[in-house]
Amino acid sequence: MSEIMTRDQQRVEDTWNMQDMYATEELFSEDAELLEKCIEELQGMQGTLKQGAQQLLKALKLYAKASEIYEKLYVYANQKYHENTANAKYQQMSGEMQIIGTRLSQAVSWMEPELLAIPQEVLEGYFSADAADQKGSQTDNVEARELAKFRRFVEQITRKRDHVLDAQTEALMARVGELGQAPSNIYSMFNNADVRFPDVAGEDGQKVAMTAGTFISHMQSRDRTLRKNAFEGLYSVYEQFINTLAATYYANLKQADFFAKEHHYKNAMEAALDENAIPVPVYTNLIQAINERLPLMHRYVKLRKKLLGVEELHMYDVYVPIVERPEKEYSFEEAKQIVKRGLAPLGEDYLALLQEGFDNRWIDVYENRGKRTGAYSWGAYGIHPYVLLNFHGTLNNVFTLAHEMGHALHSWHSDHAQPYLYAGYKIFVAEVASTCNESLLIHDLLERSTDETERKYLINYFLDQFKSTMYRQAMFAEFEMLTHQVVEQGGVLTAEQISELYLTLNKKYFGEDMISDPQIAYEWARIPHFYTPFYVYQYSTGFAAAIAISSKILKGEPGIVEKYKKFLSGGCSMDPIDLLKLCDVDMSTPEPVHAALDVFEEYLEELERM
Repeated sequence: MSEIMTRDQQRVEDTWNMQDMYATEELFSEDAELLEKCIEELQGMQGTLKQGAQQLLKALKLYAKASEIYEKLYVYANQKYHENTANAKYQQMSGEMQIIGTRLSQAVSWMEPELLAIPQEVLEGYFSADAADQKGSQTDNVEARELAKFRRFVEQITRKRDHVLDAQTEALMARVGELGQAPSNIYSMFNNADVRFPDVAGEDGQKVAMTAGTFISHMQSRDRTLRKNAFEGLYSVYEQFINTLAATYYANLKQADFFAKEHHYKNAMEAALDENAIPVPVYTNLIQAINERLPLMHRYVKLRKKLLGVEELHMYDVYVPIVERPEKEYSFEEAKQIVKRGLAPLGEDYLALLQEGFDNRWIDVYENRGKRTGAYSWGAYGIHPYVLLNFHGTLNNVFTLAHEMGHALHSWHSDHAQPYLYAGYKIFVAEVASTCNESLLIHDLLERSTDETERKYLINYFLDQFKSTMYRQAMFAEFEMLTHQVVEQGGVLTAEQISELYLTLNKKYFGEDMISDPQIAYEWARIPHFYTPFYVYQYSTGFAAAIAISSKILKGEPGIVEKYKKFLSGGCSMDPIDLLKLCDVDMSTPEPVHAALDVFEEYLEELERM
């Protein structure tokens, strides 16, 4: 096994060019000093918004300026830190940026309450001169025209006016909010710091360490004995603490219900979805549509059982590949060409941007000692996006390149089309571009594949994406919905009730060909996302939207590529639901979910035939 290189052993051309963000660290320091002045000035503006449109405009412009500077500083410091997390200089720089971010948040904490204290008709008056100008009036109101650029930003705050309490009560709720974080903090401390799992052995009898991080890799092992022992070993630990974990989760349900109802929402789901202006039927339609298509999931489970050649299929057989991975390794140059070829349906301008990223060091390619693990796309407004990889030449790495460049070019389009405040897209649509790229790529690879084993692997890879992203996350979403409903209606949940509910859902989703081992009843206890209520459903909806859009592109639907690029350019200038409607994908109906699962069925049928 070759030794991992150090950062200074990396070829410059294989690293991202952080000088595109700050040519020198003196410039970084200058921006940090400028941000300090902005924070001081913002603090001094407290209590002034009621003075009129001119003062509101001044405050909003300064807020946007400070936020943009901070984003650039924060991203730079953390990306430098991620190059080598053992580098003390950038550890400190990253920590300092977190501290200054807290100070910025405190410096603007007064802005939203003051905006809401201005009567709606008064705010409308600030914008009315601009409306008159649009109709041909000779009014020359510079402030109103400038203020109009912030109209949506202001409306995103004031649309929640009915859910904002008086200033004194909101101040109290803010203080209570710290207590509301307690269940999440307790769970995080348990799951990340305190819990320890037993070492486990495989067929050879050799024990290996197991952590939360290595559990899935053990579940993907071809050694079934190791999988079984890891599965039983991990859940035996959660079972030991299940009453404590149930009390923690129940407390989290209670705090979510409390804050939702105190802010005049019907329930915690409505409150959580309202953050991104998502209608509640988007959530309920997803659950309904997935339930209607559970027979497809059951067919997949039956096929998995057959291909693995086991008499009984257990929950520890869910992650192991049912088709061996191709042994072929890909150079990074080959990976770039494969991705570019797969994304050709998006047009020459998209491919030109892709090539620009490849040629101009947007990507940090290879692993080095101390480098952050995994992969991501990130960046700051006004500078091209960046992509961090840890490329090892596998086919999965090729897909990761396509995925992260999907995020990157989504950000590029949004940044170039929108002002800073509207450039950042919401999490509801964040995975659409990346998944769309993967879908286009796998279709191209299948079209070109002449090797049956490779083709089986590719189809299985895609089916597993559906299983883990659409079905599994929808099961999580249904679990959340049901447990929150109990609390909303004044009920109590014990460890036994929560675990029984989860086991029942697992049996429903996986079907009769799967042995729902009793340990799987405790799986809910290891899912940290449940402490961010009503978050996970977005993985399913985003995946469904991406598959629906990529299917339209592959079918050559007239105008779809242009519509898709409008979506990519939208940032948060529109509500997420309306952005997807630009591509004729309406997530307030179940149709996109069914359309995506039609694709799942198509590939499932092919693997069944093979």
